[in-house]
Amino acid sequence: MSSLFIDRRGIELELEAGAIVFRENGERIGTVPLAPLTRVFLRGDVRLSASLLGRLGERGVGVVVLSGRQGKPSLMLARPHNDAGRRVEQIKRSLDPRFCLDFARALIERKIVRQGEWFEELRNRDMQARYELTHARRLLEEHRARLSRAESLAALRGLEGSAAACYFDGLKAVVPASLHFKSRNRRPPKDPFNALLSLTYTLAHAELAIALYGAGFDPYVGFYHALDYGRESLAADLLEALRPLCDRFCLRLVREQKVVKDDFSVSEAGCLLGKAGRARYYAAYEGYGEVLRAGIQAEVESLAERIGRALEAPPRAQDDAP
Repeated sequence: MSSLFIDRRGIELELEAGAIVFRENGERIGTVPLAPLTRVFLRGDVRLSASLLGRLGERGVGVVVLSGRQGKPSLMLARPHNDAGRRVEQIKRSLDPRFCLDFARALIERKIVRQGEWFEELRNRDMQARYELTHARRLLEEHRARLSRAESLAALRGLEGSAAACYFDGLKAVVPASLHFKSRNRRPPKDPFNALLSLTYTLAHAELAIALYGAGFDPYVGFYHALDYGRESLAADLLEALRPLCDRFCLRLVREQKVVKDDFSVSEAGCLLGKAGRARYYAAYEGYGEVLRAGIQAEVESLAERIGRALEAPPRAQDDAP
């Protein structure tokens, strides 16, 4: 399983005997076999044939188009799972406040547990940040203990937001000072580390949406994130539990200097990663892909099991009761 990242102007892609052929100015410059591909990410002026798109769809390969300076994603989804019962039950459960709250509590607990476990690992290695990480971990545990008392999604969102602030206070102690990371900001990101976080969350969200669609779910109908026009709310739900994995990757990138401050530029559009930095980023992201996609698969499979149990369960009286 692997992803193909194409970030180059003037490239044409064609299908030829089970492989993608790359052409530039009419000349053949390379090929990539279709067999191992699971995702294709396109950025820049890239053209491809309808026959290639069709073959990618047949093979379950999703296509993510990153457009504009900030790389906003558009998804071309592969053929969906054939079990429509999952989508019907998903929509039914999205209207069940009790199911949504139980699902969301478990989701945010997984997120906070993973954050705390990572901080414990960092605390044992980064002595200079030991105090900040210990303090943040303690606050995260306090927030986790309060999850069971959140009696509505609104209350849970408030608790999650407070926990996130504690988390990023701890995280800034281990991000290199040269990147000027003080807190989480976005739309647009204002510093290099936030730009990396936003890019990684964007790619992971797109991969989640594709995986959910392929598993028979509607990525737009979530349980924790409300319906919002144009947003894959279910993918946004599952991303919450995977953010700590994304954050680990971003910290590794900057600590190993796979990307450095000079790879970024700042303008009215925010802090953006330049083309040379993106090339190294994509290579590193693919290297980390096994870890991230294992997390995605686990989240999607867990959801499928939960929806399957709901599908088999007898109907409850007053199923929409809080």
